[in-house]
Amino acid sequence: MRLEYGIELNEIEIPRFSVEAVEGIAKLFTLATLVLNVLETKKSVEIVFHGLNPEDPDRKISSFREVIMTCESSPELVFEPGAGGCVSGSSSSYQWLVISRA
Repeated sequence: MRLEYGIELNEIEIPRFSVEAVEGIAKLFTLATLVLNVLETKKSVEIVFHGLNPEDPDRKISSFREVIMTCESSPELVFEPGAGGCVSGSSSSYQWLVISRA
């Protein structure tokens, strides 16, 4: 199913994004730059990382943090884990992460 809609960043208080574990490293670089740009005008963002096994979300979060922390002009960032676990009746695992300016 595909759903298309328009949304303005100024219409939402906390922007939220999603990353699948099967997506490659290029997605994490794109997400890192997007998050840094959004944090210029928002105090925080929330990202849900998900995958087909319990290790996938943590591996993606670790890689994402490594990428985003290399930006020399980045503000000081705070990373707070949110809810995580497995989706009942499936093999999908997930982990929410809140990223905010310190």
